[in-house]
Amino acid sequence: MDTLTLRTKRRIPQVGLGVYKVQPGADTKNTVLTALEVGYRHIDTASIYNNEADVGEAIAASGLDRSEVFVATKLWNEDHGYDNALRAFDRSLSQLGLHYVDLYMIHWPVPLLRLETWRALERLTLDGRVRDIGVSNYMAVHINEILEYAPVVPAVNQIEMSPYLYRTRLDTVERCREHNIVIEAYSPLTKGRKLDDPILAEIGRVHGKTPAQVLIRWAIQHGFVVISKSVDPARIYANYDVFDFELSADHMDRLDSLDEGLVTGWDPADVA
Repeated sequence: MDTLTLRTKRRIPQVGLGVYKVQPGADTKNTVLTALEVGYRHIDTASIYNNEADVGEAIAASGLDRSEVFVATKLWNEDHGYDNALRAFDRSLSQLGLHYVDLYMIHWPVPLLRLETWRALERLTLDGRVRDIGVSNYMAVHINEILEYAPVVPAVNQIEMSPYLYRTRLDTVERCREHNIVIEAYSPLTKGRKLDDPILAEIGRVHGKTPAQVLIRWAIQHGFVVISKSVDPARIYANYDVFDFELSADHMDRLDSLDEGLVTGWDPADVA
């Protein structure tokens, strides 16, 4: 299991399982249990996913020590504001059934209240119930704002990232790297939209790997944390089986050149 070092010197597993749109209940619990059995030690959820309780149940049922699993969750837009954010975290922690979370993030840079909300997250780090705090869907303009305002710099910034969106996001990536903010790449598989790209297939054949594994490996070699999602056990395994090969510099350059500004969900670049 490869890890990266956060600015706080704590370690974060570089490959994580996301549970966005995984059905609450048995589906989420079984998916997380499968991932933990495969070797994943990083689970990424959010209050808006409505499956935090199932994530917590899976971790408890896994038999793993709590310290072995890196758990991240996120604050939803409707819960912004200092007091609202504190209450929302209490709900998430209760749903998860844990004594602490490893990473708590602002899910989206909601206008007007996001700085007040960040103060609440800073407060949460003081009582030990949150190890690290971060942001999600923050572009360079949002990062600049928080750097100017906040005494605590985010540990991570989770954004959509793939070769098809890479150069479009380089200003954000570079700004984060300047301040030792780890980039987490979500939707690294483009929600399946580019898995039939013949370039991915060609590169994959060189290593005996699938297009999805090439995309995950690309993100790893750029130094990103990668959050992929699947409910299929074989794909969960395949998405983790990415540490036994390395893409050449030529292949990395070729993948870097694929950018077409592909955003598969909401575009935070539109948020002021």
